[in-house]
Amino acid sequence: MEHYRVKPGEVVDLSRWDPNDKGAFQGGKDEAEDAFRSLNKRLEELQELLYAENKNKLLVVLQAMDSGGKDGTIRRVFEHVNPQGVKVVSFKVPSAEELAHDYLWRVHQHVPARGEIVIFNRSHYEDVLVVRVDQLAPPAVWQKRYDHINAFERMLADEGTTILKFYLHIDLEEQKERFQARLDEPHKRWKFSLGDLEKRKQWPDYIRAYEDALGKTSTDWAPWYVVPANRKWYRDLVIATLLVETLEGLHMSYPQPEEDLDGIVIE
Repeated sequence: MEHYRVKPGEVVDLSRWDPNDKGAFQGGKDEAEDAFRSLNKRLEELQELLYAENKNKLLVVLQAMDSGGKDGTIRRVFEHVNPQGVKVVSFKVPSAEELAHDYLWRVHQHVPARGEIVIFNRSHYEDVLVVRVDQLAPPAVWQKRYDHINAFERMLADEGTTILKFYLHIDLEEQKERFQARLDEPHKRWKFSLGDLEKRKQWPDYIRAYEDALGKTSTDWAPWYVVPANRKWYRDLVIATLLVETLEGLHMSYPQPEEDLDGIVIE
């Protein structure tokens, strides 16, 4: 999975990353299904261990173009974890109260506590993406934010938060098919708006904004991964693999009971 990681300081050209990649699973979804089920089970075990140990924290950041699959990733990859220890935060248009503070204020309130996994469905990166593309702030403002974000994430890491950031990489044709599927299926139409078509026209601008964000904010303490996401099953497999590898790398253990419980029998 390491070749999906953006190296610190790397100049990112997303045209060189294949959104159709399926790694070693050339046989397709059926070939990968057993591997994914095993990862899903292992993730369930590791999340329970993280919660019980109450020592480490995991922040998962998901970013993508519209229809990139953030909701589907959360639903599929985390389907068996205990919701008591996992939170999903979706960042919408800032409220009046949020706009009255600095742009990281609303984000900081939702970072994980000890024992938690928190998933950001969109994130503080909107402030160097949509703010840039829609010209909501001048370059002199948003260009400083790469350093702000790196410092913010460094502070979280220094305080014990493990950070994984995933850019779900689809191409323009895949977005077209997903938008059309939303229109064709009545129960999915609620997810589509005419504003999506305006955003689609801005595709090149968003790609450039993502390339800069990925290159300037992938660090040793908060790495970005460019996840091939045209194939949903492979997207989920990559993310599940990286989550499991990362959590196993924390070398967690269940806490010992406060007293010796050997020999106790419940009558």
